[in-house]
Amino acid sequence: MVLSIYAIIDTIFVGKYVGPDGIAAITVILPITFLMGSIGMATGVGGASIISRAFGEKNDEKAFKTFGNMMAMVIVLTLSLTVLSFIFSEEIASLFGGKGTVLAPANEYFRIVLPGIPFLAWAMMANNVIRAEGYPRMAMFTLITPAVVNLILDPIFIIYYGWGMFGAGLATTIGYLFSAGFTFWYFMGKRSEMRLDLKSIVLDWAIVKEISAIGSVTLARQSTISLLSVVLNNSLFVYGGEIAIAMYGLVNRIMLFLNFPTIGITQGFVPIAGYNYGAKLKKRVTDLIRIAMQSATILAAILFLLIFIFTPEICSLFTDDQELIDRATPAVRISLLATPLIAINLIGSAYFQATGKAMAALLLALSKQGIFLIPLILILPLFYGLNGIWYSFPIADIAAAVLTFFYLWYKRKQETV
Repeated sequence: MVLSIYAIIDTIFVGKYVGPDGIAAITVILPITFLMGSIGMATGVGGASIISRAFGEKNDEKAFKTFGNMMAMVIVLTLSLTVLSFIFSEEIASLFGGKGTVLAPANEYFRIVLPGIPFLAWAMMANNVIRAEGYPRMAMFTLITPAVVNLILDPIFIIYYGWGMFGAGLATTIGYLFSAGFTFWYFMGKRSEMRLDLKSIVLDWAIVKEISAIGSVTLARQSTISLLSVVLNNSLFVYGGEIAIAMYGLVNRIMLFLNFPTIGITQGFVPIAGYNYGAKLKKRVTDLIRIAMQSATILAAILFLLIFIFTPEICSLFTDDQELIDRATPAVRISLLATPLIAINLIGSAYFQATGKAMAALLLALSKQGIFLIPLILILPLFYGLNGIWYSFPIADIAAAVLTFFYLWYKRKQETV
């Protein structure tokens, strides 16, 4: 919830003090930064699944070795990507939809955020390990820390100093540094069970392969989301220009807030499901799936109703541009119609991820964005123009939920026979 509020307030500062092009610029760059940061998330999810099962099997040595390999993978991969992104920053921003008047602020924001990406990746990896150790509150502080730092620095950099996009990017980067610093403090303390020596950092290819197989679900999901961003932002520019990208910026921020219960419950579900699956407690795993889906769907439905009723007022929080508010209001309502159903897709995918079934998890993780949403965004605007893009979102949500429900039901029935 804190991350969602942070993203919303960050966009409010940019929308109010930079303008619609600023919102569009952040909308273009965020998928790039999270694609790079998702290396840490993927490594964390893959490694945490192994660590959870290793603890469940009382195999502490494997857990420690896995942690060391996770560290080495994240550091090498993210530093390499950061250097390459600096060299080709403008080309990357343009590819992801930074066209026209959006390109300059997008590239400015991108270049100042890039140095923080390795720290973001580290924090995302560490967050999953801390949850796997059984400390969800400490894991929560890993995410709260950059949000709080950013919210403090945004008004100072953007309003007081008048640094615009540079200030927004600098606040974000400093937030990532603080988040990584918090996880260093945690692992060096007595609470963490992790133990690290030089032998653990030396890559064990069997562990790397297992981390990669399970974590590839998360990386593939984020890669598909980034591919979606390329298709979506460029389609928005073709059918609606710069303002259409800004409209999606508002849709995306509100969607993020609406999805926070589902994302949070899914993240909490993974280590518990993995531990109980490793301990062969089949009934408890079934109960976990049911409780997680019910809780996430109910919370998301309540938030959806509130957002649907107060859409114009919510849009006006982000910008004073009346045209943007008027055009974004119906776009938000249409796009979010079936959002509560994403609990079925996310938790269904997370179940297979937690239990080490990488291919099934990958299929379900890619179903919404890759199988349904991208083709719909390419096809529907040919008939309905810009509105076709907004129609694509609820159709994809429903299709992915139906696919996940029946696939999960079939596989669970096989496992419990």
